[in-house]
Amino acid sequence: MANYSGPVCRFCRREGAKLYLKGERCYTPKCAIERRAFAPGMHGQARKRKTSDYGLQLRAKQKARRTYGLLEKQFRNYFELAEREPGVTGINLLRHLELRLDNVVYRLGLGASRKQARQLVSHRHFEVNGKTVNVPSFQLKPGDMLKVKPANGVVDVALEASKLRPVPGWLAFNVEEKSGKILARPERHEMESGVEEQLIVEFYSR
Repeated sequence: MANYSGPVCRFCRREGAKLYLKGERCYTPKCAIERRAFAPGMHGQARKRKTSDYGLQLRAKQKARRTYGLLEKQFRNYFELAEREPGVTGINLLRHLELRLDNVVYRLGLGASRKQARQLVSHRHFEVNGKTVNVPSFQLKPGDMLKVKPANGVVDVALEASKLRPVPGWLAFNVEEKSGKILARPERHEMESGVEEQLIVEFYSR
């Protein structure tokens, strides 16, 4: 699966909100939103026009996709999967995104950002239920145990940097053992608050 490797602060500026794509830097005055709170490009500071319904839906989709670090095809596949499942499509979509291994690593504070968490997973630094997993999109489920492999200084640094982020209630984290457990499927109030899932559903239902 291809992955975007260019500058990411421009995504936050384009969406007009912090997406926390650069870990600890996002909590400092160096954050791009703090320094240049306008869209990137030569027309970034131009007078804004009224956004159409389609434009609002597109921005909601792009914001969610960039927040979780996915390319369009992968994000669309998650939506189609959520649409086929019983329940509310938007909530189903967010649950799939939240239960990705790279996102759980980030949520536990074992990665300073989702991008770093994805890299750590790819480099085989984590075990799930006693087995090494190096697939960032691996779907976890309630009862699964996640553990950091020994002698990992990068995770120690990430833990120190992530103290400002509380661990959500659907996860349990053991600091001494550097392990986590999926307690339950996340509810809407425990998931990413900046995502407008109804607009995403409307975008793909056009």
